[in-house]
Amino acid sequence: MAMDNRSGSIFGLVNPSYGASDPGMNVPLTSNPGLSQLSPYLNFDPAYLQTTQPEFIALEGASQKRGRFELAFSQIGGSCLIGAGLGGAQGLYGGLQETAAAGHTGKIRRTQLINYLMKRGSASANTLGVVAFMYSGLGCLLYYARGSHEDDLNTAGAATMTGLLYKSTAGLKKCAVGGLIGLGLSAAYIAFSSRDKLKDQYAHRF
Repeated sequence: MAMDNRSGSIFGLVNPSYGASDPGMNVPLTSNPGLSQLSPYLNFDPAYLQTTQPEFIALEGASQKRGRFELAFSQIGGSCLIGAGLGGAQGLYGGLQETAAAGHTGKIRRTQLINYLMKRGSASANTLGVVAFMYSGLGCLLYYARGSHEDDLNTAGAATMTGLLYKSTAGLKKCAVGGLIGLGLSAAYIAFSSRDKLKDQYAHRF
């Protein structure tokens, strides 16, 4: 039976061997001396790719960074999902305790667990969704009221007004507590997101 001299196997189909003399393996790694490296698989120069450009399409004359209005949708949706997850876990835990204490078994217990899970999950999702909607709306109002200027003051102001508005129907004292909670949460978020700047400032001072 004839053997292929290059591969040492039947017709070169089994266990092929390639060497440096194979012209198919002579793929250049650089386009020209001093230029960037070529891809050995696609045989193109990555220098032609504009990697510094943003990965999304913005309107002509618009900012390349997403503003509060664009972020509002993800914030509201994410808050609803987080609320549903936390509330569902709380409802499931409470349902397990309540049904065990009541002695429910089988289908009755399963139905009660589903009721607990859905009730707590939907309530928590609605609560966090409303809070996120109020925060996003107030943040957008502050953003446009200050001449499309975005900084940490918008975050702190929107969070404080959200706490005040959310507890506005519960009395003056609870309204003030809600505002303080919103201000505290926003201050913690600002400190966490600006930790690198704070470290640089303290490093220059001391």
